[in-house]
Amino acid sequence: MQRSQLLERLRRGERYDLIVVGGGATGLGLALDAAQRGLRTALLEAEDFAKGTSSRSTKLLHGGVRYLAQGQIGLVREALHERATVLANAPHLASPLGFVTPARRFWQAPYYGLGLKAYEWLAGRRSLGPTEFLRSRRVTELLPGAAPAGLRGGVRYWDAQFDDARLALALARTALARGADLLNHCEVTALRHEKGHVAGVQARCRESGEVLELSAACVVNATGVWVDALRGLDAEAGAQPAPTAMLRPSQGVHLVVDRSFLGGDHALLVPRTDDGRVLFAVPWLGSTLLGTTDTPRDALPLEPEALQEEVAFILREAGRVLRRAPQPADVRSCWVGLRPLVKPEGEDGGGTGGISREHTVRVAASGLVTVTGGKWTTYRAMAEDVLERCAAAGLLPATPAGGTERLPLVGAQAGGPPVSAPPGLHGYGSEAAALQALPGANNWLWQAEAPGCGLSEAMVRFAARHELARSVEDVLARRCRLLFLDAARAEALAAPVAALLAEELGRTPEQLGLEPFIDLARRYRQLP
Repeated sequence: MQRSQLLERLRRGERYDLIVVGGGATGLGLALDAAQRGLRTALLEAEDFAKGTSSRSTKLLHGGVRYLAQGQIGLVREALHERATVLANAPHLASPLGFVTPARRFWQAPYYGLGLKAYEWLAGRRSLGPTEFLRSRRVTELLPGAAPAGLRGGVRYWDAQFDDARLALALARTALARGADLLNHCEVTALRHEKGHVAGVQARCRESGEVLELSAACVVNATGVWVDALRGLDAEAGAQPAPTAMLRPSQGVHLVVDRSFLGGDHALLVPRTDDGRVLFAVPWLGSTLLGTTDTPRDALPLEPEALQEEVAFILREAGRVLRRAPQPADVRSCWVGLRPLVKPEGEDGGGTGGISREHTVRVAASGLVTVTGGKWTTYRAMAEDVLERCAAAGLLPATPAGGTERLPLVGAQAGGPPVSAPPGLHGYGSEAAALQALPGANNWLWQAEAPGCGLSEAMVRFAARHELARSVEDVLARRCRLLFLDAARAEALAAPVAALLAEELGRTPEQLGLEPFIDLARRYRQLP
């Protein structure tokens, strides 16, 4: 559906059952579930779908091994159930992934192995494979890039990985297909109140400047780390004192290096570094992803920046466990995600590593519903919980849950390469044939080593015509993940992509954000 059609639908002034503010994993999952239940639903996103936290995860669909160590068994069990659901509903964007935990002290293999066996047991029939104790030789076979010195065997267990931004896009497009009205680059600027209760929103299309007035029985704040800002607007509209902040955000830094640093198709996990943190080395879209950190942050910019000590930590710890220690010059892209961690009541400071990753739903006296926290893996369960709470509060009619549990997302098709493979046609699933029918299907702007992998002119056209892309960044950061994989290459392709988008959308390079994207790509290339 074209943007002009979506705007026209929003202009009609029809009263919605539900308006969702925020187009990340939580908001998109909620919009899809509500539309699937027959609720008249709209979603507005100020930037692009998954622009914030939801495109900057560690790319893992997991139950949370370390949450099990913290005793959060309910969260782990729910996440393992939802992991299986995502794998079934979006097999072109998610796939199982083996993890190897090398042991370098005599006690580590049995200690970690017992915990991982419990993790497998909790998964039950949804287990993706057995947890196995490995000899040192087998560890280096599965992880050719692992440092062999001091190895005392290891443990292999199974989880899953995904392409987070493209899964968010699949949620958006599936919600559209179910009748929801979704619009990116449309900022909610105010909440509308009637008799002291939230009755809708005022929004502004960032492209045209047009102001939209939308009415709804229920408004849900799903803006991630920015939920407190919308809660503030709610209080302001109702002439109430500013609410106490819900969140204690943290940031996670990720570095991307060449696939050769890890080798093989398994991920490496260090459950506890010398200073007690976790380190991942994950094969993802033909590269190796290193991370992550958990640093408390007060500032909430759209493009958070890594701290020098965070980058140093990742490079240092990766150098201890890999044959070839990655150097700053080896980093192809450095990016940061902000986590919306719900702070325990009565606590204002301290670290964030021990804060629960469970989500929270709150209904204000005005009727504004806020949902935040949680994990990408459990987006669908979060949506069901929100709709249940809305019904309990009398804001929405009670409707049956479970409609999205076996609902294939747009493009769902099994049998392709895993997510660890270089990006290409297989990531479009059942839509690959339609993409190949577009002009420029054999004209590659960037071609990876594997056949059918890279970025073609047709993929840019497909992003503009069918995937709601409106800027160079939308294409090179989230429709194609090149900014996150190789920022220098993304910078080099910015102008050709802008030319194609200008042809498709009738917009100028300036309107498509060409120069800001080039500046952004340079920031992703530079380490602090």
